[in-house]
Amino acid sequence: MADQGEHAQPDDNANGLRVLIAGAGVAGLEAAFALRSMAGERVELTLIAPVDEFVYRPMAVAEPFSSGSARRYPLARLAAEADAQLVHDALVEVDTENRRVQTSSGKDLPYDALLVALGATMQPSFEHATIVDDARIDELLHGLVQDIEQGLVRDLAVVVPAPTPWPLPAYEIALMSSERAWDMQVPMRVTVLTPESTPLAAFGGDASLEVSRLLTERHVDVVTSAYCEVPTSKTVRIRPGDRTLEVDRVVALPALRGPAVPGLPRDGGGFIPVDAYGRVRNVDHVWAAGDGTDFPIKHGGVAAQLADTAAQSIASLTGAWSVAEPFDPVLEGVLLTGASPVHLRGHVTGGRGAQYEIAKIARAAAPPKISAHYLTPHLTDHS
Repeated sequence: MADQGEHAQPDDNANGLRVLIAGAGVAGLEAAFALRSMAGERVELTLIAPVDEFVYRPMAVAEPFSSGSARRYPLARLAAEADAQLVHDALVEVDTENRRVQTSSGKDLPYDALLVALGATMQPSFEHATIVDDARIDELLHGLVQDIEQGLVRDLAVVVPAPTPWPLPAYEIALMSSERAWDMQVPMRVTVLTPESTPLAAFGGDASLEVSRLLTERHVDVVTSAYCEVPTSKTVRIRPGDRTLEVDRVVALPALRGPAVPGLPRDGGGFIPVDAYGRVRNVDHVWAAGDGTDFPIKHGGVAAQLADTAAQSIASLTGAWSVAEPFDPVLEGVLLTGASPVHLRGHVTGGRGAQYEIAKIARAAAPPKISAHYLTPHLTDHS
């Protein structure tokens, strides 16, 4: 793979560099707006997505507790604002040698640069647990909340599987469940079981310590370095140590799998390997961003930052951007607690955080759950 700036020049195209973006989640839309801002008319953008809406899901975890909801935005309007052609279709294969993609409807589309932002797919992590799916979380957890309010759930386990997905929703479910039980004056024990070495370790040790204090204040127990099995709907088996936890209900985050795009490299989990500039390893003129890459932290804000890095790298092909900066993400998130949200921020170093910030904030002042430099202003305008 050539170093940054050593790519061969793309084929001549009077309408600008032909950039295909496969996927219209946070990473795909952020890349589209970033490229339009960086390269202007030097790029011809095409957005490939099988859906009609962009669903902003981070607040979905609050739906069962009636304190938030996912927001929906017409994808056609967002694409138009990015001056991108929207193709309602799905990527099924990449021909890297001839720089073409095949779609599910049989289209054969050429590209000068391809950015794959397909995300990860969710899979059940345990057979006997309620698996969190943010697309239908109210349906899945509404009954749990009702049972908590009626005092029918006295012991709740919230399990983070291994390999660890983005764990923050597990702590949100635990904190909001504990808060609801407190509000209803019913006793309930909540336990989070996670493979992490400390709660929300990705934000760094100091931030994790502050989160641990919050969890203790709210009477949420945490078992770290826990690799769990759920043999029954009321049993969690914890390794190492061969411990067993008996509970009334088990809620678990899903396992994640990469898109495994035919024609592109992948690791054992189907994730696309990328370098520090978002370029797919050992492939020319193809970039990737978002949860579908092999970067270990699966978070919308990180996905947006990788999309910005990839956009810089692609824009440099047009001469509109001098040198792309290597990916150096800052991890930022809002932890919903049932009371005041908590804003967390840490500089990611080697998959862990440093230079942390943590602060309780008023609901009205809460920053976006996902910080995306180019995309967020368009979502704010629509809302």
